[in-house]
Amino acid sequence: MLASLSDLNRRAFREGVRDYSPTVMAIFSWGLVTGIAMSKSVLTLPQALTMSLLCYAGSSQLAVLPLLAAKLPVWTVLLTAAMVNTRFVIFSAGLAPHFSYLSLWRRVVLGYFNGDVIYLLFQKKSFPTGYVPGKEAYFWGMASASWLSWQVSSILGILLASLIPDKWGLALAGTLVLIPVMVSAINSRATLAAVSVAGIVALLAIDLPYRLALPLAVLAAIVAGSGADLMVERADLRRIRNGAGDAP
Repeated sequence: MLASLSDLNRRAFREGVRDYSPTVMAIFSWGLVTGIAMSKSVLTLPQALTMSLLCYAGSSQLAVLPLLAAKLPVWTVLLTAAMVNTRFVIFSAGLAPHFSYLSLWRRVVLGYFNGDVIYLLFQKKSFPTGYVPGKEAYFWGMASASWLSWQVSSILGILLASLIPDKWGLALAGTLVLIPVMVSAINSRATLAAVSVAGIVALLAIDLPYRLALPLAVLAAIVAGSGADLMVERADLRRIRNGAGDAP
C-alpha cells in the first residue's frame, strides 16, 4: 500500500503511525478488556468477533453487554449505544472542514476509522482546513495503527478470555496510560476549562442510566470551552479598544 503512495504521503503516513505509537499499549489494553468482556458475556464466539470487527467502539460495546445479558428490548440497547457514541458527532463536525472535498463513501469510511485519540492527535497538528497534501495520509497512519492494535487485542481477548484473570486490572492500566495523552492536549485555558468541567460532570452523573454521563460530559465540555473562548475574545477586544482610546 505504501509503495503506491507519493513520497510525501508515505512520510505523512509514517508520521501518523509514529505520533500514534505512544498510545498503542493503552488501546491494546482496552481492546483486550473488551474482548474478554464480550467472551464472558452472553455472546457466542462468532457474535463477539463480528461485534469487534463491525462496531469498533469499545465504550459502547462494554455499555451494551449488561443490557444484552439482561435481555432488555433492542431499542434500549440501541439508545445506550447511541448515547455513548454521541461524542463522535462532535468529532465528525471537527473533521468535516478538513475532509469535505472527499466523496461521500470515503468520508463514511474515514468516520468508521476515527476514534477519540485519533481525533485528539489530529487536532493537535493544527492543519489548515480543506485539501492539504499529506493530511489524509497522516490520518490514515494513525487510523491504521489504532484499528490493528484494537482488533488484534480484542480478538486475543475473545479467544483467550479463560486464560486471563480478571484481577489483572487491564482496564485501569489502559486508563492510566491514556492520561498523559489527554494532559498533553491541554494547551489553552479553554481546553483546561473544558476538561475540568467534563471531569466534574462525568463524576456527578456516573450513576445515570444508559451511560448518559459520557454525552453529558461532552456537552458540558463544549459549553465550557466555548464560554472560555468567548471570554478571552471579549477580553482581547476590550484591550484593543482601550489601547485605541489611549492612542494620541
